[in-house]
Amino acid sequence: MRRALISWTIGFALLILAFFGVLALLNSTLYSAHGFVSSYLDALVRHDATTARELPGVRAPSGAATNLLTDDSLGSVGNIRLVSDTAGMSGVHRVIFDYTLAGRKESTTFAVKQTASYLGLFSRWEFATSPLATVSVLPANDPRFTVGRTEVHATGKPGSAQSYEVFAPGMYVFGSKSTYLAASAVDIPVSEPGSVTPVKVEAEPNKLFVSEVGKELKQYYVKCATQKVLFPTNCPFGKPFSNRVVSTPVWSMSQDPPVTIVPNGGSWLVPNATGQAHLVVKVQSLFNGSITTFDQDVPFSVSYKVTIGAANHLTITGLNAN
Repeated sequence: MRRALISWTIGFALLILAFFGVLALLNSTLYSAHGFVSSYLDALVRHDATTARELPGVRAPSGAATNLLTDDSLGSVGNIRLVSDTAGMSGVHRVIFDYTLAGRKESTTFAVKQTASYLGLFSRWEFATSPLATVSVLPANDPRFTVGRTEVHATGKPGSAQSYEVFAPGMYVFGSKSTYLAASAVDIPVSEPGSVTPVKVEAEPNKLFVSEVGKELKQYYVKCATQKVLFPTNCPFGKPFSNRVVSTPVWSMSQDPPVTIVPNGGSWLVPNATGQAHLVVKVQSLFNGSITTFDQDVPFSVSYKVTIGAANHLTITGLNAN
């Protein structure tokens, strides 16, 4: 009986030692400061924004835009490796991880502090400094842009930058693509919590935009040419004569002005270009009464403002005509 009690006591003691050994191991790995940061980085790798955002200490500044703290916006990060986990005098751990962003080696230092333990056994942690960073985005020429698969519509003044919170670290892909506009993708590395990274997304007219504007202008010129007057109403061309016109003017288009499109402070501009309309009309001299036929091209120049409205409706307004 005594031998059995001794064996049971030794077994129980070994079990207690094993328990505390496992507990110590867990608190030095999974429930350690670097284990806490590792769980955050793992969520970023998995594009699990919800898990990353719900970790203690992940806080966005009051009033900050958080619509990029989503799965679809998350940037890429790879080859994560713990460098060090150092406890400071105030109990704040400095945890350093190396990783790569698009193949480029980067490093980030996270500030982590311990909070009340779970069940008095397992260490718990929170970020002493939020791991979020800021991107200051200037959406040039178009308020719409994309970050990863997230579509954003900036609401600030045209030509002004707006700030958005993102998780650090990550390689974020900014771009823009709509019916008439597109911007080349821009890869933006973000590595430091609390940093502010400027981003410019510059939308440019695509081939369809130029084609549609050219098509509408061509229809406009053809319609102008159907008017049987020397100065077609609301049209860019016309021809004065000092002698008497004795036949009905007949217009046709010889050469449409070339169409290029450039940004113009929130709208778009077709810069000044020259075209030629052809006029055939008989003219009688006031001096000797002779009749001649005017059968020539008449040059004219134009420029236009183009606005993209709701449902991609194009509004074209002439800025000058001569």
